[in-house]
Amino acid sequence: MESTNWLRQTDKPLFEDLLWSRPENRRHAGKLLIVGGHTNAFTAPSGAYEAALKAGVGAIRVMLPDSTYKLLGKSFAEAEFAPSTPSGSFSRQALAQLLENAGWADGVLLAGDLGHNSETAILLDSFIDKYHGQVTFSGDGLDYFLRLHSPILERSNTLIVAAFSQLQKLAKDNKAELNLKNSMNLHELVLRLGEWTKSTQACFISDHQDQIVVAVDGRVSTTPGEAAMGQLSAYAATWWLQQPAKPFEALTSAAYCLVSL
Repeated sequence: MESTNWLRQTDKPLFEDLLWSRPENRRHAGKLLIVGGHTNAFTAPSGAYEAALKAGVGAIRVMLPDSTYKLLGKSFAEAEFAPSTPSGSFSRQALAQLLENAGWADGVLLAGDLGHNSETAILLDSFIDKYHGQVTFSGDGLDYFLRLHSPILERSNTLIVAAFSQLQKLAKDNKAELNLKNSMNLHELVLRLGEWTKSTQACFISDHQDQIVVAVDGRVSTTPGEAAMGQLSAYAATWWLQQPAKPFEALTSAAYCLVSL
């Protein structure tokens, strides 16, 4: 059965009007907070920073654990350093600073390289419980929420940028009947994600069979091409904060712009 809510994007953008209506002045192009990193690992937040600039965001702050300061010092002017655990991940004491910076931003990107730490898990749970603005989950920032009764599925203003293996894990624990398999064809995935997003508040971006798949509130778009999840999350977060009332159109356009580089 063909899905009437499946839009295929090719070499022509599906929502060309969004490409021409973007803010020309960076002061009006939105503010993004990028969160990530731990001792000796900050590739994800620094890569997200570069990608968000290319995507056209207006202003960026990057929040890193203070364990990275000895390596970065003042060389990363946009970085702010928050309390860390002895192992170098964000500690629970970073919550107030995280909320303050999130209050400045129009959107937050949990970019990854956070490590796997119990204190960081508590911090992130507390953050999404208290903060109700846009949050994009990517990399191991998403891994913290790949569990039974994941709280981000019923959270509004949530974008999940998932590698297919992460999407499988999330579905297995929370929507097992979807039975997402590597061998499934694109049409099957489109139908199942379309149904899933009718019953959850989260938006999804994933990849399958050399296609970037966007699913929002029962609508699905596919864009041919490959993209690193880190870059894709930064582009998606940027476009979404600039078009908060049109998440499906914004995320689909982000995919187009990234693969068209």
